[in-house]
Amino acid sequence: MSDAQALTGERADLLESLARTRYFLRHTLRDLTDEQAAQRTAASELCLGGLIKHVTLTERQWIRFIQVGPSAMAWDQSSAGDWLSAFQMQPGETLAGLLDEYAKAADETAAVVAGLAGLDAAQPLPEAPWFPPGTRWSARRVLLHVIAETAQHAGHADIIRESLDGARSMG
Repeated sequence: MSDAQALTGERADLLESLARTRYFLRHTLRDLTDEQAAQRTAASELCLGGLIKHVTLTERQWIRFIQVGPSAMAWDQSSAGDWLSAFQMQPGETLAGLLDEYAKAADETAAVVAGLAGLDAAQPLPEAPWFPPGTRWSARRVLLHVIAETAQHAGHADIIRESLDGARSMG
C-alpha cells in the first residue's frame, strides 16, 4: 500500500483528528521560556513541558503497542520513577527540544499508520487493574485513545497556562 493510499479515508481522518489535538496542545505553549514551561502552577507535578514529555512517551508507547502488542506497555516498580519523571522537565531539557521530540513522534505515528495492512488488527491489552481481562484493542481503537489522551492533556495545558500567565489557547 502506498502512502497516498494509506492516508485517505479513515486513516486520514484519524491522523487529522490527532494532528488537531496536537495543534491545540502545542499552541498552548506558544511564546514560553524554558523556565515557564518547567513551572508548576498547581499542587500536582504537572508542568507544561512535562505534559509534552508525557504525551510524546504515551503516543510512542501506544503506537509501539499496535506493532508488537502488550510488551510495549510493560513496566514494573523499578520503572515507576522513569514514568513519573516524564511529567517534569529535567535540568538541561528545553521546551524546543521537547517539542521537537513530539514532532518526531507525530511523524513516527503517521509512518506506522500508513504502513498498516488495516486498522482492524488487534492486540491483547496488558494485564492491569484498569483493563478488563481478555480485552483486545484494534489499531483504530488505539488511535482513538491517543486522540482522547492528547485532547485531555491539551485541556490540562490550557488550565496550567492560564494559571501561569493568563494566556489561553482559544482566547
